[in-house]
Amino acid sequence: MKCLVTGGAGFIASHIADKLIEKGNKVAIIDDLSSGKKANINPSAKFYRLDIRSPKVKGVFGKERPSIVFHFAAHIEARESVKNPIADADVNILGSLNIFENCRKFRLKKIVFASSGGEIYGNAKTIPTPEDYPPSPISPYGIAKLAVEKYLESYCKMYSMNFTAMRYGNVYGPRQNPCGEAGVIAIFANKMLKGEQPLIHGDGRQTKDYIFIDDAVSATLLALKKDINGPINIATAKETSVLEIFDGLKKLINSNVEKKFVAFPACGFKRGCLSIEKAKKLINWQPGCDFNSGLAKTVDWFKKYGK
Repeated sequence: MKCLVTGGAGFIASHIADKLIEKGNKVAIIDDLSSGKKANINPSAKFYRLDIRSPKVKGVFGKERPSIVFHFAAHIEARESVKNPIADADVNILGSLNIFENCRKFRLKKIVFASSGGEIYGNAKTIPTPEDYPPSPISPYGIAKLAVEKYLESYCKMYSMNFTAMRYGNVYGPRQNPCGEAGVIAIFANKMLKGEQPLIHGDGRQTKDYIFIDDAVSATLLALKKDINGPINIATAKETSVLEIFDGLKKLINSNVEKKFVAFPACGFKRGCLSIEKAKKLINWQPGCDFNSGLAKTVDWFKKYGK
């Protein structure tokens, strides 16, 4: 199978590209390296350094002729999207449409989209939150993810294209970028290892659903194999607070850094946790890595490869 992976130099998508290649698929990658790293790119993949908004994307489709697109390229920082919603929409909505239009023109039948269960549901009253819960994103980033899902629904109806929207929880693990605003585990681990001060937003009791990268990748490939159409939550159905993350990392790293609190962001919410009953039923999947083990694996990686 010939696969095109957008954002393939980034955190989640580079792991997916590795696994696709391991299974014998041919993989091409589009990434502008604005946040991804060239070191993450599998040497067996064909790499195109390109913005997903570029008209040159058409040439990649024409040359590679993929049978499936994994669309993971995005501006990923929710707080930054509040500061500059136009730039966020430009990349995440218009860039996505450029990819989808080429999928249409080249008659692709399947798109796998990296959506966000951590942002789409907003301040959900049902915890864990299922896929049929009315979405109510707070940040422009979450709104863009939901908008792209709706565009995919439209393409599905008009052009007989199938899509799977992977509504990931908060994915963490090796290769996560510790230098942006997103990815509290990577940020905290990197700072503690360097003896720097992590900043805890609000009181630190806010929770999210953290899933280790290996589990996110395995679920993605299972969903592809089962040909799931529409959204599916990929998470753990468990809540973990920022304070628990801080304390767990501090113990693993043997850090003496103390807690320092800053203002809670306008786009933040107090609880986040996703139901995974649909994933259990439709793809016979559930996470295999518990949080403490995942945290330890992440710290080990940052000790070896972190900045």
